[in-house]
Formats: sequence, C-alpha cells, structure tokens
Amino acid sequence: MTNTLREINRVINSHRTTEGGGFKVRRPFPTSETDNIDPFLLLDEMGPADYAPHKAVGAPSHPHRGFETVTYLMSGAMVHEDSIGTRAVIKNGGVQWMTAGSGVVHSELPTDDMLALGGRMHGFQLWVNLSADRKMIAPRYQGYEADELAQVKLANGGLIKIVAGKVHGATGPVETTSPMTYAHATMQQNDVIEWTPEPSHTALVHVFDGSVSVNGQTIESGQMVVFERSTGSVKIEANLETDVSPQLLIIGGAPLNEPIVRYGPFVMNTREQIVEAVNDYQAGRLVK
Repeated sequence: MTNTLREINRVINSHRTTEGGGFKVRRPFPTSETDNIDPFLLLDEMGPADYAPHKAVGAPSHPHRGFETVTYLMSGAMVHEDSIGTRAVIKNGGVQWMTAGSGVVHSELPTDDMLALGGRMHGFQLWVNLSADRKMIAPRYQGYEADELAQVKLANGGLIKIVAGKVHGATGPVETTSPMTYAHATMQQNDVIEWTPEPSHTALVHVFDGSVSVNGQTIESGQMVVFERSTGSVKIEANLETDVSPQLLIIGGAPLNEPIVRYGPFVMNTREQIVEAVNDYQAGRLVK
C-alpha cells in the first residue's frame, strides 16, 4: 500500500425510491445531483425488505442494450431468465453479471419458495457502462455462488468477498469487460481495509450499514465516498463505537470518457442509437 491517501472528491447521500415490480431501493446515483460516476450508471440497494407469503416482488421481463447489469444478493433468492437461454437462481451471497451488449430481454423474479413462504430480500444492482466499441457485443451471462467468490478474512473477524478485481491480495472470479473492482466487506471493531485503486480509475466506497472512517472521514450508512481520479490508497477503519458490524461496497473501474445518452433500459452514445434501440425492441429485433 502506498503511503499517500487518495483525496476524497465528495460524499453522496442515498435517496429512496421504488423500482421494478414495486421493490423499494436506496440509491446513491443516479439522482438529480449525480447522474452517473463513469463508468457506473446506477447503484441500487434492494431492501432489506421482509416479505410476507405471496408478497415478494421482482423485476418482470424487460430489455437492455449497451451496458452490463450486476446483481449481488445477500438475502433471499431470485430466478433470472433471459433471451440468450439462461435460467439461473441467485441465492444468498451469489452474483450474476449480465452483459446486455447488443440486446437482452430478461427478468429477475422471486423463486417459488420465496414467493410462497416470504422472507428477507436484500441485495444490490449495479449498472456498468460499455464503451462505444463494445456496446453491440454479443450478450453474456456469468453467475457465481457465494462459495465461488474470493474471500479475505480481516484481523478482527471481518470478511471481504471479492466479486471482481483485486482487494487485499485476492482476485474475484468475474471476467469484466473493462477493468473493474467490486467487493463487499463486513467489518468488526478495529478491522482495517487497505485498498489501492488503479491510478486514474474511478474509486467508490459505499457504506450501507453502520459507520466507518474512510481516509479519516466518518461515513454513515447510506453514504458513498467518491474519490479523485488520481493515485493513492484508500484506508477504511471500523474504529467507531457502534453495536453494528459495518458493511460496505468497494467499487472501482476505468472511466470511459464518452458521451452517455440513456433512455430507460437503453444506454448508448447518441440519440440516434437510442431511437434505433427503441425501434429494434418494438419490432422484435433487439435480440439477435
């Protein structure tokens, strides 16, 4: 780890809203204040929500083009089905990384058991933009169970689960389209995480439970730290007096520095490409 700490650009507060079939989310971006954090287009915390029997909701069938969706589930179970023939169940601690590329129609719905019995649903969805030369690549699905993710134990009992990229010397299993880091950490009192993002990459720390110190600044649940795109390291310390084990996401990626034009589930570089995506979907041509 380098001795220099990366400078904090700003701290974002999450907003609450409703998505999909009616599930409530806590969203740091996009909001009226922050549209995107290149290359990331959206981060939603789904729940935690405790559903009664027959009340669980999800996201019915809908299209995507031009980016990737990442669903990481900490509680509950969802069935993913898509137009490239994938049918997979995401369970506690599992992740699905779907590259929509030229076009996918998919759904994420509660499993039959989850629907019948109810239970807790809690997870995140991250949208990752694709560069102009990769927006129309063939769709791809990657799914990993909890025990397939890389894990690092912290000194005082905390745990980092790494989906993609490298944190604390361990590398996640997902093959990303552009260089990326994505990890979930649960910390115990006096645990320390040291992360050195790639120089000039976007670097984010999103706290969603408890509070921690990030490069010396106290960050509470629902707040996201956005760092300068420079060099230097990130130091996260769970040394605050709290009964809650802090939880957070560590997210990094190479910015694309390209125009972003988005319309609902389509993210392209020009308005004309958006019109084409809408026309393709309405005419049944979105899925190749």
